[in-house]
Amino acid sequence: MKPTPPLPLKEGLAPSYLWLQHGPWPDMISFLRERFSAIPEATWRERMARSEVRNQRGEALLPDTPYCGGDCIFYYRDLDGRETPIPVEEKILHIDDHLVVADKPHFLPVIPTGRFVQQTLLVRLKKATGFEHLTPIHRLDRETAGVIVFSHQPATRGKYQTMFQQRSMHKVYEAIAPLRVDLPLPLVYRSRVVEDEKFFRMREIEGEPNSETAISLIEAREALGLYKLQPVTGRRHQLRVHMAALGMPLVNDLFYPTSVPAGVADDLDRPLKLLARSLSFIDPLDGSERHFESERSL
Repeated sequence: MKPTPPLPLKEGLAPSYLWLQHGPWPDMISFLRERFSAIPEATWRERMARSEVRNQRGEALLPDTPYCGGDCIFYYRDLDGRETPIPVEEKILHIDDHLVVADKPHFLPVIPTGRFVQQTLLVRLKKATGFEHLTPIHRLDRETAGVIVFSHQPATRGKYQTMFQQRSMHKVYEAIAPLRVDLPLPLVYRSRVVEDEKFFRMREIEGEPNSETAISLIEAREALGLYKLQPVTGRRHQLRVHMAALGMPLVNDLFYPTSVPAGVADDLDRPLKLLARSLSFIDPLDGSERHFESERSL
């Protein structure tokens, strides 16, 4: 269980934490130097001098503080300005006592991960709203734009998360992909989707289907089509995998049907043509009908 953080939000980012296992390190700087080898020792000493490394009891840790297995330490992830800004802008569509609904742009990650910390939707929204407990209650790929819902009240978060887990919401996506004049639409596509050997991809295998998508054509655009995609299940990359399997890979998809070499820089002029257009559900708190729609277009 995560203890209550003894450090406040900093630049919209909550502190990270790490439970300490028993080990041979005599003091904290020895451990931090070995555990986080990519971070210069001088950086840790500067953070400690600012009292920005603390244990679960709120005690500031110094370089010569004895290492104590079983403790939990809190610290901030890299805030040294080395992230490359992502020149896209999100929009807040709705705020109430429990939820924040945002319209996410392409290329912006939802939560801090890997090389992205400040340049994430979660941190940007925390800065904009001041909501310390803001948490996304469903997923949206970094490459995908559109509607995403956050909870900022821990007391009611579980009710909304359960709603998504039970698939009691209606999600509509739009996508641009090649036309297949030989494929009768609308159709419902089902398959078994599992993780691929490449950790960032998914793939289809034989077996009982665990994913389902309703697919229809909104309009033809010469050799391309604007499609309406309605996922019944929520497998990672489900829409991209299903469309590629049908011979209609999404325009500008770098993963499906084949992936480009790792490290290819984002081309902001060629976003993935996938948009989370709308999200509708019955509010679990008061039974009201909720509907949120993206203001973006493909």
